[in-house]
Amino acid sequence: MKWAAGIPGVTHSVVPALTGMGVGRTVKLLTKMNQKDGFDCMSCAWPDPDHRKVAEFCENGAKAVTWEATPLAVPTQFWASHSILQLRAKSEYWLGQQGRLVEPVYKAKGDAHYRPISWDAAFTVIADRLNALSSPNEAAFYTSGRASNETAFVYQLFARAFGTNNLPDCSNMCHESSGLAMEEAIGVGKATIGYDDFEKSDLIIVMGQNPGTNHPRMLTALEDAKRAGASIVAINPLREAGLLRYKNPQTVRGIVGKGTQLADLYLQVRLGGDMALLQAVSRRVFAAEKAAPGTVLDRAFLDRHCQGLDEFERHLDDLDESAVLEATGLTAAEIDDLAARYMAADNVIITWAMGLTQHKKAVPTIKEIMNLLLLRGNIGKPGAGAAPIRGHSNVQGDRTMGVWEKMPDAFLDALEAEFGFSPPREHGHDSVQAIRAMRDGRVKVWFAMGGNLAAAVSDSATAEEAMTRTALTVQVSTKLNRSHTVVGEEALILPTLGRSEIDRQDSGEQFVSVEDTVCAVRPSRGQVEPIAPGLLSEVAIVSRLAREVLGDTIPVDWAAFERDYDTIREHIARVVPGCEGYNQRVRQPGGFVLAHGPRDSRTFPTPTRKAMITVNELEHVECPPGRLLLQTIRSHDQFNTTIYGLNDRYRGIKNGRAVILVNPDDLSALGLVDGQQVDVFSEFPGDADRELRGLRAVAYPTAPGCAAAYFPEANVLVPLESTAEGSNTPVSKSVVIRIEPHTERLVAG
Repeated sequence: MKWAAGIPGVTHSVVPALTGMGVGRTVKLLTKMNQKDGFDCMSCAWPDPDHRKVAEFCENGAKAVTWEATPLAVPTQFWASHSILQLRAKSEYWLGQQGRLVEPVYKAKGDAHYRPISWDAAFTVIADRLNALSSPNEAAFYTSGRASNETAFVYQLFARAFGTNNLPDCSNMCHESSGLAMEEAIGVGKATIGYDDFEKSDLIIVMGQNPGTNHPRMLTALEDAKRAGASIVAINPLREAGLLRYKNPQTVRGIVGKGTQLADLYLQVRLGGDMALLQAVSRRVFAAEKAAPGTVLDRAFLDRHCQGLDEFERHLDDLDESAVLEATGLTAAEIDDLAARYMAADNVIITWAMGLTQHKKAVPTIKEIMNLLLLRGNIGKPGAGAAPIRGHSNVQGDRTMGVWEKMPDAFLDALEAEFGFSPPREHGHDSVQAIRAMRDGRVKVWFAMGGNLAAAVSDSATAEEAMTRTALTVQVSTKLNRSHTVVGEEALILPTLGRSEIDRQDSGEQFVSVEDTVCAVRPSRGQVEPIAPGLLSEVAIVSRLAREVLGDTIPVDWAAFERDYDTIREHIARVVPGCEGYNQRVRQPGGFVLAHGPRDSRTFPTPTRKAMITVNELEHVECPPGRLLLQTIRSHDQFNTTIYGLNDRYRGIKNGRAVILVNPDDLSALGLVDGQQVDVFSEFPGDADRELRGLRAVAYPTAPGCAAAYFPEANVLVPLESTAEGSNTPVSKSVVIRIEPHTERLVAG
């Protein structure tokens, strides 16, 4: 397709909701999603506008709430009918379609099935296993972005009271590179813009991003910006429908008209070529300044607020233009066009997602974004800034609340002062390190607050094998996923309330809070009755577990946390920077926005108190003849590892996910044809080839030399040791592959 949303977007939102939830539940939930008195979408972290529409949700948001709020429950007899091995043979899609989890289940040592267990017995099992460990560091506590701020704060508090900083989270696999690069450049690893900045921008550069599928409400912000006069440049190896034309289903032109053309310039950069492109644009900025001194660079901003300009200019003097053209696959004229647009714009936003963060050179690539923005003062002014777009609802809030294996000493000092115990100071495991530790027997208990790490992380076979080597795995979940089928000697699944459900505790109905991708913190209140009696909230699960594990050894009133979430927020206000007066501020209509020095006052909390313009060595991704560069992508009927359906409407894929998208010329050069069944092999120096067999080759207009396959299926092609420099994020982009005609694999014996 050459456009996104429109009437099909409405149809694919509402019809599944009506079918899956019924009229009453659908109306109540969809009209309360992302509203100031409603609940926050459990899908992406896209911010909400000050003035909300009646329908403040997108197609994938509607799918997410339908998936969570289904009245279908997994019956008790399901567990006796399905062994864990039988469940492991099922697809991710099948597992998710079985309904909501409504009772705790336990797999005993040597047993082949999960069996129902009481809550008290489940907590006793976990406490016994945790307290029997030789060291607290033999446990790891993972979380996904769906956990609320209140859950995240109590969860990290429990882990540190237990004695470990092993707090891996889903950020480790997505925007860790963004946070690290931005911290080093400006001192804050979060977006420097607000929602309203899009309409105030002259130029928006969208890099490595597919908003039409991964955060569709962004298309409305881009349309508003376009109609206010902004130019939009899309930089992505794939031509994505959402960046071409948007048919806003809430406007007449989106329903009966042609919609809005979004991208004025679409650069299909070669995988791994973004860093070279950014350096080439910065070099052109310096050249223009030399030709007309005082007219291009923002000298006042640079002199007052930045450091490293001269070193950066000298470094770019040696940039090899021919190497840039080879790395990017673009023409000099295309790069000139981008540079001219950048220099003509007073206010520029650069926004990106995982198309940039999952490369070996992801961190220096994002530093080059910061370099380019700083050259013309595009930080800390209206309509300008850096915008990493988080793809999971509260992944940014989790980090703010302390879910990180490397929280700074200042945060740990505040925890100690508030709660009267000494938190551990040794850095813990991130997600990749945690898999390695499980593989090597150094982590024996794996506790996951949401998520699906076995499917989400790279090197699927190694990850699954690692999890089976543990003594106990515990998953707090709303629905079944792959990780429930990859278990330790013992395993527990603890069902929990969904975000859409009313959370009643002893003090009354509770609300939680979340932080979006532009640092706005807002309340979220469940709207419908829980699917089953006896479900516990995530806060209740952590609080009860902490009481069982720690007893009275740590002076924390865990029971008070469960009874009244205001108690948690009072502690947050005294521990987390920027959260003073949390209970009062979060109750304001629409919540509040966390302070951000670079955005608010052009103050930079770096060691030098200035923004750092950095020198980064360009490294070309070598691709031997007859090979292609692969990137993993999501389909349109998908959110992270959750599969809503088997279609990818915007890319024309139906009824299947076993496909690889390849440029038609590359297919021809390889002697392959559209529709042919193929095998894909990844090649890493010094490592055995990894394989993904039986894919259908699809001729698709991706950048020459590049291919794409779906995540998480293609994770098998990425070794656990292949991670981004500095951030340790799995390198799921620019993977060297070869494609061969499919052959049946011979099995010995």
